[in-house]
Amino acid sequence: MVEKCLNCNTEIMGNFCHVCGQKNSTKRFSLKQVALKDFIQGIFLLDKGLPYTIKELIIRPGHSIRNYVKGKRVLYFNYFSLLIILLSSNIFLSQYKSVSLIEMYGDEVLSGYLKLSKSYGKILKVIGIPLWAVIIYFVFRKAKQNYVENVVLSIYMLCGMLIVNLPFEIFSMFNTQISLLLWVNNIKAILITIYSFYFIYQYFSVFGYKKHSLIIRSLSTVIGIVLVENLITQLVNQVGMIISLGG
Repeated sequence: MVEKCLNCNTEIMGNFCHVCGQKNSTKRFSLKQVALKDFIQGIFLLDKGLPYTIKELIIRPGHSIRNYVKGKRVLYFNYFSLLIILLSSNIFLSQYKSVSLIEMYGDEVLSGYLKLSKSYGKILKVIGIPLWAVIIYFVFRKAKQNYVENVVLSIYMLCGMLIVNLPFEIFSMFNTQISLLLWVNNIKAILITIYSFYFIYQYFSVFGYKKHSLIIRSLSTVIGIVLVENLITQLVNQVGMIISLGG
């Protein structure tokens, strides 16, 4: 039976599209695939598609990642590889800030969190992803996505947030005015929140939700994610402060 390519819509009969190379059959995401295939590829293989994926995450994040999850994957950069690159870039740049967060907000606010982030920065950035996926799973049950698909969605959304964050990290390297940096950080937080809403709204815009329901669900998801991240930050901060006192 002649089938059409998931990526370019060309008619194909073999295992791969002769035009773009997309696999003829793409399975839904599962824990086995993520753990045994995508994670290993993400660590050891840097395949093509980095500029295209970054562009899509900026311009049409929800639509593009929905296509990826549904099987249109040949043009996209592996999500584990992208996450590692963006996390490493953000953490590297943050080390050269002219003014530290403790200087900006005071020693009593984030000292414990910052202590742990020096050793576990990457882990702290991604620790909330499983909980993001739980929130998305329950808020958008009608979409009938499995939990692992929502994890993949969440990883790409975090990648988009890290892309938004990069210019602000660079800006912070060359400015020492605390009042200005505080203002810029507030702008950054607003933009990342708007990006998260934009991503979620776009992604689930084709699953039959009415517009007002989609807006409410997208806002609820973003609020849930913000609350989860704040809770994690506070818990990690308390743990860091306890360790500091113990040391």
